[in-house]
Amino acid sequence: MKNMKVYEAGDRMVNIIKDNYNILQAMNSFGIYLGFGDKTVDEVCREQGVDTFTFLAVINYTVNGYDEQQDIERISVPTLLKYLEASHTYYLDFQLPLIRQELCKALNEGDNLARLILKLYDAYAHSVTHHMRYEEKHVFPYVRKLLDGESPTNYDVATFSKHHGQIDQELKELKNIIIKYLPSDGHHNNQLLATLYDIYSNEEWLRLHGDVENFLFIPAIRNLEMKRRNEGLDLSTTRLPVADKDDNCLSQREKDVIVALVQGMSNKEIADHLCISTNTVITHRRNIAKKLQIHSPAGLTIYAIVNHLVNIENLKA
Repeated sequence: MKNMKVYEAGDRMVNIIKDNYNILQAMNSFGIYLGFGDKTVDEVCREQGVDTFTFLAVINYTVNGYDEQQDIERISVPTLLKYLEASHTYYLDFQLPLIRQELCKALNEGDNLARLILKLYDAYAHSVTHHMRYEEKHVFPYVRKLLDGESPTNYDVATFSKHHGQIDQELKELKNIIIKYLPSDGHHNNQLLATLYDIYSNEEWLRLHGDVENFLFIPAIRNLEMKRRNEGLDLSTTRLPVADKDDNCLSQREKDVIVALVQGMSNKEIADHLCISTNTVITHRRNIAKKLQIHSPAGLTIYAIVNHLVNIENLKA
């Protein structure tokens, strides 16, 4: 990360924005509105109901990198939770649809490769949405219960921490295909370049979002769990089923079935090709859908390309 100054409560908010305009998005997620004149960070945060220390912790981390001396005890979990929820809303409801619209404008809809790029983007958007919805369904309600003084027995932050990771494989594949393989005229090239810039920018935003969860949110929740234990609450280590399956659990035969499906074969053709029964093919397809949570041929095509089971140039138009 860039080596920039560490912002403090007495700094003027407008000067922070001048230093790094990317902070505007974080301000939006914290619920800080413009029109604050020359007021300091502390004055603005207090007036708008935002914990100053937590705001500065996020801002300084995303600008300068994680500060190992950060006082997790001082992090306001309600403020951080509100920030993460608003960030989800921004990304899922605004940013993901916006980039798709930009891609549609930049691509020739009559081109098979262009259509496949949209499918790849949709797969990426699905992965991000699935990941964030998991947090909204399991993690955030658990944290609220902790804040309310309850002692949930069906979850803890270690479960979230173990399955929490970056979702970037589909996006990397998408960027590479656009850069390496997609021809365009002058107008479409300008649009593609602008869209690629937005994709890279949002990839960086999503990375930082994940880092804030890993280095600020998770430690703060661990600290909250410890407080509850010290208060005599027995926080169970029972685990909920992890929402995301490990794609590596696919057998070689299941991968063979995916490749055949992507190539347009019917169940009977796959059975003949692999020298197995049609019922076995159906069983494999059922297991694949259960493991990958992908139920459409288009989705399996994207999965096969992203995981290098097939070459995009060898697919039928």
